[in-house]
Amino acid sequence: MNNSRRDFIRSASTMVAAAAMPSALNAFPKLVAPSDRLNVAAIGINGMGWADLTAMLKNPAAQCVALCDVDKNVLDKRAAELAQKGIKVKTYSDYRKLLEDKNIDAVIIGTPDHWHCKIMADACTAGKDVYCEKPAGNSIAECAVMVATQQKYNRVVQVGQWQRSNKHYQDAMDFAHSGKLGNVRLVKAWAYQGWMKPVPVQPDGNAPAGVDYDMWLGPARKRSFNKNRFHYEFRWFWDYAGGTMTDWGVHLIDIVLMGMKPGDPISVVGSGGKYSFNSARHARRM
Repeated sequence: MNNSRRDFIRSASTMVAAAAMPSALNAFPKLVAPSDRLNVAAIGINGMGWADLTAMLKNPAAQCVALCDVDKNVLDKRAAELAQKGIKVKTYSDYRKLLEDKNIDAVIIGTPDHWHCKIMADACTAGKDVYCEKPAGNSIAECAVMVATQQKYNRVVQVGQWQRSNKHYQDAMDFAHSGKLGNVRLVKAWAYQGWMKPVPVQPDGNAPAGVDYDMWLGPARKRSFNKNRFHYEFRWFWDYAGGTMTDWGVHLIDIVLMGMKPGDPISVVGSGGKYSFNSARHARRM
């Protein structure tokens, strides 16, 4: 892949941020030769994976050629939405089959967090560049594997820390780094989640028709299907993610690190004990 096409992946965060800032798209070329277009596929397209793909397709250098999701209901819905825009794609329920397609240059990974490491490593091994939703992995060990794989196969990998590309954060960083604040000794960050509603207890049951639940679980612990663990709510269970800290904290801490330029942390301390938004959710998450 030539440098101009590598630059496309390197600027992925800007493209995703541009979904909220249409004027930023003016930086992209309006006419792109077919030989310079990037064939993009998206794996996990119910939430942020779809948002990322939609933002990337605003760049004329990108063309979507394939979609993958273990929920056929979501897969059919997204393929139909693209068809309405004149975009015809191949569809897959197994990402490994998608990665066998040598015409695909890059993949977007928008799956639940517990799949990020495995799919990213397999994509790099298959010669694809990657845009992976945050958090990169669910553990330091997973992140070490991801870094080693990227280096081994020399792929371009971007993690979805797109908020740092928003202009107001860029302006804030310029001010913080100007020295006008003096010697900054302490920075605090909060995630106000007042918009989130309590999740009632749900009984275990059968996965919806069209869902390959075993594939959805993948490397996670085998459990009976529960609606509270599926799609968006997976974020609140240790089996799949790290709660609000890895869902929103990863963005906020990134901004703090940008402003302070502290280098690698010497130590990390966690405190507190409120591990759920309400007791009903807590009862289902253990």
